[in-house]
Amino acid sequence: MIAALMLLAQAAPAPAPAPADPQRYRACAAVAEADSARGVAAADAWAKEGGGFLADRCKGLALATGGQWAQAAAMFEFSAQAAQGARHSVAYPTWAQAGNAWLAAGEPTRARAALDNAINPGLLRDLQLGQAHIDRARAFVGMGELPSARADLDIAVREAPEDPLGWLLSATLARRMGDLERARDDIVEAAERDGDNPAVQLEVGNIAAGLGEDVGARGAWQRVIELAPESPQAASAKAALAAKPGG
Repeated sequence: MIAALMLLAQAAPAPAPAPADPQRYRACAAVAEADSARGVAAADAWAKEGGGFLADRCKGLALATGGQWAQAAAMFEFSAQAAQGARHSVAYPTWAQAGNAWLAAGEPTRARAALDNAINPGLLRDLQLGQAHIDRARAFVGMGELPSARADLDIAVREAPEDPLGWLLSATLARRMGDLERARDDIVEAAERDGDNPAVQLEVGNIAAGLGEDVGARGAWQRVIELAPESPQAASAKAALAAKPGG
């Protein structure tokens, strides 16, 4: 009798995982993005109830909110792997979140690997795809692979033309690679979308200076200081103005 019960126990299937609950994920994410500690607690409680990969993704968000970038990246990767195993499409944007977090943690090689997992299956679309290419380009720059970054940014501005960051990074990279005509075209696109961003205006000035347009360069750098006088971009603009005096 005991042997029969043991055989039944061995044959009993494991409990099925709880189905993904996107509504609860949205509620958890709202908490996670507002308060890191509360978000971690909410995600952990949900995980104990069988929240699975979405609970883990929420915990990654909470860790990112708290600036714990390496821990957040690892949690996003854990969530993405589980979602991929469950054949759930949320795996790919979660891989992209892992890549973004690894960038913030100063780990471009790990970021590139995570972003490869996000991009290569070909299931991201439009803005999500464009932003993943933006981040992979940032990873390639961090790795010193500028031609690869150039290829990613070309895709980014095509897939997410409304995102000014893609145009800004494309302009900056073009300037670094000596293509000032491309840089000027792309910074115009960035400025049309986010002209009051100090980083955009700083690059407007840098490109103008590279083209020998000193009046335009000084005007853009002065605009940076007006927009954000205590920012790192303002410090760079002041240094540039000091190095290129005149009117």
